[in-house]
Amino acid sequence: MTNESPRRRFPTGDLARISVFAALIAVLGLPGALNVFGNAVPITLQTFGVMLAGAILGSWRAALAVAVLILLVAAGLPLLAGGRGGLGVFTGPSVGFLLGWLPGAALTGWIVERGGSNPGIVRLVVACLAGGVGVIYLFGIPVQAAVTGLPLVQAALLSLAFVPGDVAKAVLAAVVARGTQRAYPDAIPAVHSERVKAG
Repeated sequence: MTNESPRRRFPTGDLARISVFAALIAVLGLPGALNVFGNAVPITLQTFGVMLAGAILGSWRAALAVAVLILLVAAGLPLLAGGRGGLGVFTGPSVGFLLGWLPGAALTGWIVERGGSNPGIVRLVVACLAGGVGVIYLFGIPVQAAVTGLPLVQAALLSLAFVPGDVAKAVLAAVVARGTQRAYPDAIPAVHSERVKAG
């Protein structure tokens, strides 16, 4: 028999981090949304928050932060850019991009985690581009085509309008994450995970 309590598998600190990043992604929707070139899917700053969550929280924590936000949106809270919320969001042309945030954040975090205790700026940029752009487009474009009735190629061409801004967001997210991790090493996913395991 031992008096030691079992180690918590989900530390309170992680709950706080997940909540903070869910809130950050929501706040980044406050500037609103911009529709360009007749595209039914708006440009927003929220994908920047998704990338940043992956780069700082790591794969599963970032995915949980996005999942919390999506659940709150489904419950009716107007947390998406333009004050959108409710189940109606999940029938619109942008739903694929929204749902793509979850695997996108997870992949971003996974790539950063592979960098160990010192993920460089190049890895961070690649992670943000792969997860925060590539995966989100992979989910978003086919669903947009299906919902709007557009041919897949036309939906993909419309999405080219997002590319310059999304690349800029990926680079900015990588720079912000790198600066944060230098100042606060626990913001490196691999370092944080090791610290949690060590108790």
